[in-house]
Amino acid sequence: MTVRIGVQLWAGGTPDYRTWRQAVVHAEQLGADAIFGYDHFHKPFVDIVDGVPQLHDEQPEVNNFEGWTALASWGEITSRAEIGLLVSGMPYRNPDLVADMARTVDHISGGRLILGLGAGWYPQDFIAYGYEYGTVRSRMDQFDEGLQRIEYRLEHLTPKPLRPIPILIGGGGERRTIPAAARHAHIWHSFEPIEAFRRKNELLKRLATEAGRDETAIERAIAWTDANTADAFVDEGVTLFTTEIHPDDNGYDFSELETMLAWRNR
Repeated sequence: MTVRIGVQLWAGGTPDYRTWRQAVVHAEQLGADAIFGYDHFHKPFVDIVDGVPQLHDEQPEVNNFEGWTALASWGEITSRAEIGLLVSGMPYRNPDLVADMARTVDHISGGRLILGLGAGWYPQDFIAYGYEYGTVRSRMDQFDEGLQRIEYRLEHLTPKPLRPIPILIGGGGERRTIPAAARHAHIWHSFEPIEAFRRKNELLKRLATEAGRDETAIERAIAWTDANTADAFVDEGVTLFTTEIHPDDNGYDFSELETMLAWRNR
């Protein structure tokens, strides 16, 4: 079993674009297998509690940069690591256009794009940029339709992507997100503690099999907590671990990524 290490480098709060750009280059030099941005137009100030985002009362404005345009640059400044957004909000763009953007970044990067997709959840992204926030149900309906359109468009673009672009679906919702991952995902990423992960992973296995897919072909990914917990997740079949690095005025602290890479390289 090959275990991989990913890092999500938040743009929100970075001193400037050059600092963010250099962080991407440095993450690859350290040995990260995958480097992710995010798809927020404003930095969310948030805590993840049992896999669910809990927003702070205050959401101040800080430096931020758009993710998809940055990915095109990352395809040029990196050469080995896979790149992507964790995850791209379906409501923000026409799904056929997203497929074309993904195909283009895949070619720029030499076939290294991971297409992370989600339904969107941060209200400020929607409100400030004029998108309808709707309800969880309406956003998930839009997500399901968009997944089908993206898959179709990827098969009908000229030229095609350099490889079948892996679709990453993030989230642990048992009614809509995991069923979508069972039908479409090549990577399922979540934030659950291990007992919740076991239950949801069994659901993913069952639904993927019912959909006629080989559930073992879906890579399991989880947010890093510590080495002992990671060992337990490996025993459950997780092969991709990710961490978030939030910048401060001095840039990015790579100590946790270095810890993860040392654990991977044991």
